[in-house]
Amino acid sequence: MESSLFFLVAVIAGGLFLLWMILYFIPIGLWFQALVSDVKISLLQLVLMRWRKVPPTIIVRAMIEGKKAGLELYRDLLEAHYLAGGHVAQVVHALVSASKANIDLTFQIATAVDLAGRDVFEAVQMSVNPKVINTPPVAAVAKDGIQLIAKARVTVRANIRQLVGGAGEETILARVGEGIVSSIGSAASHKEVLENPDSISKVVLSKGLDSGTAFEILSIDIADIDIGKNIGAELQTDQAEADLKIAQAKAEERRAMAVATEHEMKALAQEMRARVIEAEAEVPRAMAEAFRSGNLGIMDYYKMKNIEADTQMRESIAKPNDKKNNQK
Repeated sequence: MESSLFFLVAVIAGGLFLLWMILYFIPIGLWFQALVSDVKISLLQLVLMRWRKVPPTIIVRAMIEGKKAGLELYRDLLEAHYLAGGHVAQVVHALVSASKANIDLTFQIATAVDLAGRDVFEAVQMSVNPKVINTPPVAAVAKDGIQLIAKARVTVRANIRQLVGGAGEETILARVGEGIVSSIGSAASHKEVLENPDSISKVVLSKGLDSGTAFEILSIDIADIDIGKNIGAELQTDQAEADLKIAQAKAEERRAMAVATEHEMKALAQEMRARVIEAEAEVPRAMAEAFRSGNLGIMDYYKMKNIEADTQMRESIAKPNDKKNNQK
């Protein structure tokens, strides 16, 4: 009794498993759903999708969505896109949205955008509803040396044709920032920029900053402008401090050269005094040599001494008169 009950349970379980396997590999319900939706796909193709590791549900639902939206989608192309790693549902959503918005988007472009890593459905939505990008604060200096800090709002629309290979939002922000810096830098005074901030938008828009990007710039609006530092005055102050340091260094150099020259002159004076003393020391030797050689007699020596004494006496007599003259 127990063995027959166990056998019955095993047969029922095996039958259920076999039925599940049959329904899994032969999705009759999905085939009937496609049939009533006027999507032509055979039951054999659904079975082969299972063997090709392609979920039939994704392909069938994509074809039904396209059929109801009036689009002609091909099973082979959808399978190929799925096997290539694409998002079939996102591509079909994007095609339906583009068709309703009268946007020229082909299946080849949509799949290429999807395989490039971009969200093609979001791109279509951005083409219908433009996106506003806020730029970070951009600092620039006018010709009068006053720094201005500007913030802008960039309204962009996705360019479907440029989504593959086109630059992203970072490039747009960088180009807009560069245009703001160039526009402010070319202004003669910061007051001109504050009075006419729309002049920045006109200059930036005229440069065609959206070329080569995945977006089309619709407008650039200056949201806020603040006055920053007086860069010109700071540069002049720094230059004056640098000139002062250079002048001080040159003055110190001249002072050091003057001190060195003074020391050289003192050394030269000492050298000349030494030479005089050396020359005076040679006089007694010369006189002694003259006595020995007979060129100088004793009377000549006394005459010379008398002349020296007479000279000293005259100098001593003349000095008091000089002092009196100086006092007067």
